[in-house]
Amino acid sequence: MALEQGCVQVYTGNGKGKTTAALGLALRAVGRGLKVCVFQFIKGGGRYGEHLAAEKLAPLLTIIQTGRPGWVNTKDITDDRRTAQEALVQALELLTSGEFDLFICDEINGAVGFGLIDVEQVLDMISRKPEKTELVLTGRNAHERVIEAADLVTEMREIKHYYKAGIAARTGIEM
Repeated sequence: MALEQGCVQVYTGNGKGKTTAALGLALRAVGRGLKVCVFQFIKGGGRYGEHLAAEKLAPLLTIIQTGRPGWVNTKDITDDRRTAQEALVQALELLTSGEFDLFICDEINGAVGFGLIDVEQVLDMISRKPEKTELVLTGRNAHERVIEAADLVTEMREIKHYYKAGIAARTGIEM
């Protein structure tokens, strides 16, 4: 099965659930026999539950993790920007290959917000998306130009979060 038309979706906002929503879409697509790539920007170093699931759902689900362990060094983004730029080249090659029906760029909006990727590069990626490939861009603070270029935009808004009550990230839920 292949998509007749691919659209561009953006999941953004300060609430929890952007990556989770994208992974839910990936699961639905794999269930229908579509080939999916989840390309994770600025999420290096850890193996999360989705990586373990991808191993079980291969070859239909591929997850590629890029970035260094920890978070972006906001005092000096030089190394993080170089890593993100190299990752962007790889992501663009995979997206334009036509191998995947659904291509998710997880945390790409955050990479733009940190100055690791330029918004023009994301807009170029959108313009080069194959017609029958669905492209999903996740991360907080999606740039207004990316929002304008998208076909669907969902904003996750935090109303209440258990982190504020001292509940840390839990295996199988957040990781």
